[in-house]
Amino acid sequence: MFVTAVESRPAGVLGTTPAHRPLGARVGAFVALTKPRIIELLLMSTVPVMFLAQRGVPNLLLVLEVVIGGYLSAGGANALNMYIDRDIDAVMSRTERRPLVTGMVAPREALVFGIALGAVSTLWLGLLVNWLASGLALTGYLFYVFVYTLGLKRRTTQNIVWGGIAGCMPVLVGWAAVTGSLTWAPVVLFLVIFFWTPPHYYPLSMKVREDYEKAGVPMLPVTAGNVTVARHIVAYSWIMVAVSLALWPLDHTSWLYPTAAVLLGAFWIKEAHGLQARAKAGVVGAKLKEMRLFHWSITYLTLLMVAIAVDPFLR
Repeated sequence: MFVTAVESRPAGVLGTTPAHRPLGARVGAFVALTKPRIIELLLMSTVPVMFLAQRGVPNLLLVLEVVIGGYLSAGGANALNMYIDRDIDAVMSRTERRPLVTGMVAPREALVFGIALGAVSTLWLGLLVNWLASGLALTGYLFYVFVYTLGLKRRTTQNIVWGGIAGCMPVLVGWAAVTGSLTWAPVVLFLVIFFWTPPHYYPLSMKVREDYEKAGVPMLPVTAGNVTVARHIVAYSWIMVAVSLALWPLDHTSWLYPTAAVLLGAFWIKEAHGLQARAKAGVVGAKLKEMRLFHWSITYLTLLMVAIAVDPFLR
């Protein structure tokens, strides 16, 4: 079922004997399989939405249960992603130290680990939170593994666009955990993250374009020039900011959220157009400053989610 397509040096060439796989390093390797830094972003979009749904402070035990369940679900999907992509991870310099490439974790171990985390998270959220939240988390898990990793990543430049749907699910999970239902408000936030994902990830993929090209992954910067990529970034950025403002009338927020959305969005648009201008001028290398927008994108989402969490207390 899990078929790899890139010829490379064999994964698992380091640390293949027990002497090279001490317990502490092994534990750390399994944690690394879950991609904790990526999950931080996912949870950052889950908890604030729970405050918005509750119109105040949600049950803290419920928050803990959702955070644990969300980590298990996303971690399981990430582990399977590393299992499937272990061949191209061995080719790219930014991923060549991942546990499956070094041999700190065996492929079968990663496969079982990823499936087990997905199963446990589904039962955890279903039994302790509610089955709607559980089903939404499972949908994100399956979408990331089967649609993005197996279906889109190696086949189309639209991989990160539609594959990003998996990363949008946490806002729905957070809302469903509190209310047991879905309304237009979480759908708007889902769309904000959907349109945030391409202009968040494209600058990074511009930076590591040679890695993706070497691995045969058709990220947009591999198949198109910087000007085209920057044009896409600007287009998605404008849509993202426009969609973010739709939450104000739909959820009747206070002055804080729309003010934050306008100010943060204006700065984002400025940075996106700045990148486009540099690309049009033929700037390359460090002077292109594509990572400036990547780092700002994380700050943008963090501050927007803080505004979402605080806004209910100002109504």
